[in-house]
Amino acid sequence: MKVVILAGGYGTRLAEETELRPKPMIEIGGRPILWHIMKIYAHHGLTDFVVCLGYKGYIIKEYFANYFVHMSDVTINLRTNEMQIHNIAAEPWRVTLADTGGDTMTGGRLKRVREHIGNERFCFTYGDGVGNIDVAALLRFHEAQKVEATVTAVRPPGRFGAIELDGDRVAAFHEKPLWDGGWISGGFFVAEPTVLDLITDDAMPWEREPLTTLARNNSLAAYLHEGFWHPMDTVRDRNYLQALWSSGAAPWKVWS
Repeated sequence: MKVVILAGGYGTRLAEETELRPKPMIEIGGRPILWHIMKIYAHHGLTDFVVCLGYKGYIIKEYFANYFVHMSDVTINLRTNEMQIHNIAAEPWRVTLADTGGDTMTGGRLKRVREHIGNERFCFTYGDGVGNIDVAALLRFHEAQKVEATVTAVRPPGRFGAIELDGDRVAAFHEKPLWDGGWISGGFFVAEPTVLDLITDDAMPWEREPLTTLARNNSLAAYLHEGFWHPMDTVRDRNYLQALWSSGAAPWKVWS
């Protein structure tokens, strides 16, 4: 089964970082967040990836083209122009890097990689969010629902600490409580190839007409994920994820 990762946006809210590299290449623990997302899927046996490139996509191409060099020790003989790779640390992944346009919307990017998806069920997600998603359970849920698409619904964490008042006294303090606005889309979709027929052109976001049409047709299921999920939209988010990784207890690190 293919896993499509949308990695072509501009990441304007992380301009401090994305002036130099695409958002999915911003590092957590010395590895791009794109790598972390792929590790989540690979832990559940999904290792055939299609990465939709756009803004500064050549940087993602360079990373995977030189993956051995990035992940291993190397000896370079400048006189003979030879390179020896030591302690090879590679992943058993197949990665298709597809240019899907600089200004193409999310739906359009999916449509553009149809030839790589084929006529089979596929997973896809955004290149900027991680979680301890049980992908195997998600796939079983989608199969049981008999729908065209399933979205992983999450309750995002609050941005600020909250205080509970008793008159003019603080009764309790809750650090970053869960947002109380209900469930939102956390990405980590499962879809049948028929959903691609709902996308007309490059300018169509997946989150608008395709999803609303599926919902209207009672063909969009929601897999409720109660565990950890966090996007990387801002520098604050990046720092938070980095702190979790540095602590040695990153919740999304489901692999050994």
